[in-house]
Amino acid sequence: MHPADSHDVIRVRGARVNNLRDVDVDIPKRRLTVFSGVSGSGKSSLVFGTVAAESQRLINETYSAFLQSFMPVTSRPEVEELDGLSAAIVVDQERLGANARSTVGTATDAYALLRILFSRLSEPHVGPSSAFSFNLASASGSGRVVVDKGGKPPKGEAATFEFIGGMCPVCEGLGTRAAIDEDAVVDRGKSLNEGAILVPGYGVGTWGWKMYGDEGAAADGKLDMDKTLADYSEREWHWLMHQEPTKVKFAGINLTYEGLVVRIRRTLFGDKEPKQKHMIEFKERVATTGPCSACGGTRLNEAARTATVHGTTISECTAMQVSDLAGWVRAIDDTSVQPLVANLAAMLDAFTEIGLGYLSLDREAGTLSGGEAQRVKMIRQLGSALTDVTYVFDEPTVGLHPHDIRRMIALLTSLRDKGNTILVVEHKPDVIEAADHVIDIGPGAGSDGGTITFEGDVAGLRGSDTVTGHYLDHRMPLREEVRTPTGSIEIRGASTHNLQDVDVDLPTGVLVAVTGVAGSGKSSLVHGSLGGREDVLIVDQSAIRGSRRSNPATYSGLLDPIRTAFAKENGVSASLFSPNSEGACPACNGQGVIYPEQGMLVGGPSRCETCGGQRFRDDVLEHTLHGLTIADVFELSIARAAEVFSTGKARGILARLVDVGLGYLRLGQPLTTLSGGERQRLKLAAQLGGKGTTIVLDEPTAGLHLADTERLVGMLHTLVDQGHSLVVIEHNLAVVANADWVVDIGPGAGHEGGRVVFQGTPAQMVADGDTLTAEHLREWVAS
Repeated sequence: MHPADSHDVIRVRGARVNNLRDVDVDIPKRRLTVFSGVSGSGKSSLVFGTVAAESQRLINETYSAFLQSFMPVTSRPEVEELDGLSAAIVVDQERLGANARSTVGTATDAYALLRILFSRLSEPHVGPSSAFSFNLASASGSGRVVVDKGGKPPKGEAATFEFIGGMCPVCEGLGTRAAIDEDAVVDRGKSLNEGAILVPGYGVGTWGWKMYGDEGAAADGKLDMDKTLADYSEREWHWLMHQEPTKVKFAGINLTYEGLVVRIRRTLFGDKEPKQKHMIEFKERVATTGPCSACGGTRLNEAARTATVHGTTISECTAMQVSDLAGWVRAIDDTSVQPLVANLAAMLDAFTEIGLGYLSLDREAGTLSGGEAQRVKMIRQLGSALTDVTYVFDEPTVGLHPHDIRRMIALLTSLRDKGNTILVVEHKPDVIEAADHVIDIGPGAGSDGGTITFEGDVAGLRGSDTVTGHYLDHRMPLREEVRTPTGSIEIRGASTHNLQDVDVDLPTGVLVAVTGVAGSGKSSLVHGSLGGREDVLIVDQSAIRGSRRSNPATYSGLLDPIRTAFAKENGVSASLFSPNSEGACPACNGQGVIYPEQGMLVGGPSRCETCGGQRFRDDVLEHTLHGLTIADVFELSIARAAEVFSTGKARGILARLVDVGLGYLRLGQPLTTLSGGERQRLKLAAQLGGKGTTIVLDEPTAGLHLADTERLVGMLHTLVDQGHSLVVIEHNLAVVANADWVVDIGPGAGHEGGRVVFQGTPAQMVADGDTLTAEHLREWVAS
């Protein structure tokens, strides 16, 4: 399909973002377009880095100068022409953040609708919807009236006010309360002058210490600096540890003093998690967190948590599985709230349609996986009245069982049928085949990609000479010759989350696939039962701890042998070849970019003018190895580096990185730019240990093209042949078909799952299995 004018297409000309090579393409509007191609080919660079980025930049420019001052400064994507854009809504796999106040209910507005329902019907009547909000505290007082009914400020008129919120006053709406070990906060055997305070950053002489230990200052002479804490009176101990916020004068400045325990509770156990490693470790050491004793973890004050509708409290509603809550809502037959009931029930039904019916509204948003987070974001859009919007999705089928993928496709097409443009980056054949238009990018990854290799309908793609076209109907054969287990890992009485007292033996020395629909209990079984065992290596998709300096070369350990080789070749110190050591550019400290000062105006990083973004001093770049400077090495793709560094320790590290499908990444690419699947495969390549280790992988095919999946399966078998036991949580039928043993959890999600519904070989599952996974595996093998 090639519409004729700009009203019908998004016209892209000369796109050069990342690896794109002067890409010219017309993307049809109000159609479902799937962007395919091998991992790292340039799909995201075109869809997210070019089209979506420019749309959002143009929208930001419509805001006032004041509002723009709070937004990141973004430049126009490197593209010669970009016409026909509409407002873009990006629905990606970024986590929903670690704010402890954000739940599935608040992230989707489902809880807002539920609060309105309770404000209308609760017995006893508590108040407006704010009375059921755990993020708002009740308050009352008096003050000046700002405006009268005519909009003019009256003179000297005072008023009383009362605001009704639902926040639990003890835990302040968090639902949890930290029991702080005071002996981990201070050393009772020392005085303040001897360093009794054990909180990081509060050593003797520091500003934090002075707030407590500077006699005559914040402590206002109340504490003897040389007195051992064990000898403190009850009044002294209270002032040091538990004093509520109090105004004091410190160094001539009016400040607020608070006891150490009060300060720790506020700064470490509030809305957001600490980011510094030493503070995270201190938090884990100093306290045990559990449900708030006052509200029982409901987050609400007494009035909000005891009021009922049809005998059910709002906390009991949010703790229900969403699919059950939808039934409870639909049973409300009060005519005064029927439109509200219909809207809330429709939103809750959408959870089930999108494969999230097993969640509860009180689930913390920060605990969702990337795929779950993306689908939660979709919920916000399904009831939207907006039309002619461009929706951009990043592999929306991640984490979905084949059974749920069909429902996802139906939701994408429903958004299209409302008159919207749907752009989807995907690898799954089912999604590609549902597309109105396909744009394939390649032919390879990194510098070998970045061109349009095909655009047209699915039939044309199938007949094209592209990697995607070749693999669209490709099926890896069912594994018939399976390995003999060397033993087993016994799991008995597993009851984590929805598991129903599960007993199962996971065979060792083989490749085990753990399958089941999303929310069936796969992760609960594997992570809940195997996590923490000394002989088990868990490799998941969680974020990799490290600074923005971290990259595949540093994380994998590759930089060390390369630095050593550079030093040996040039007769200089190896430390010269680390951007974090003496060879670093002094202007940017080896980062290659300059980050702006924090303040009102927030800008993006700019390339360092001193080193030109190369990270190193000029004299360091005079040294070469294999004709390359150390800066050149950081720009190499992993696949190219494997050709250059073909001996020694570097060879083995690079071979593993290539085998897990990361050959297209640059050695110096920041880890913060990697997807969940890329992070997991990098961890796998970097963490492989000795023989016989049991390795757990959580959907390692996420983000992989069909061709890359085949390579990954080959690597999994190699690991087993080397003596490892592999347990892989997967939906990808290519992995399931090639396992030695399959454990299927189900039959459904949430409380409808949590049981082992099949154990056996893939061939046995195809022949005798009576589960959703077996049904889809049979279809896959037969197609």
